[in-house]
Amino acid sequence: MILIVAGVSGSGKTTVGALLAGRLGWRFADADTFHPAANIAKMRAGIPLTDADRRPWLRAVTAWMDERIARGEPAVITCSALKRAYRAALLDGRPQARMIFLSIDHEEAARRLAGRHGHFFPPGLLDSQFAALELPQPGEAGVTVVPVGPDPAQTVAAIIALVRPGEGGGHEAEA
Repeated sequence: MILIVAGVSGSGKTTVGALLAGRLGWRFADADTFHPAANIAKMRAGIPLTDADRRPWLRAVTAWMDERIARGEPAVITCSALKRAYRAALLDGRPQARMIFLSIDHEEAARRLAGRHGHFFPPGLLDSQFAALELPQPGEAGVTVVPVGPDPAQTVAAIIALVRPGEGGGHEAEA
């Protein structure tokens, strides 16, 4: 299984994704590391990415996922997946993949970004993420919305309960 932890910047994707992978004993990747240098330079300069900018990035993310799937290796990867088309590109044709979309309001995301240092994504770009955001709709295949709580460990426990019901957040890895 591949779990994609998605949401706007500041939703806690990396923190929750890393904790989740650790709890499950699965491999972890942060999709931020898949961005081409040109994308990172744009974001550092405060310029929002376009769909064209995101295409090679999404191809790199799906290639990484496909490698894990081919090996039967369970993994967790983070990815903003702001638009339905992006979520479809990540999930379509990959029944082994499931997306957990972290729901957070603009004020809380802004507060978190204001306290984050050393990341290439400046807080000033948050408005562009919310402007591009197409919230997952009920029935969107493979996508489950999980509200972000104040404690990442509680969010992780809620996700584990969804993907492994009845296991109580067990630690055993499963393909």
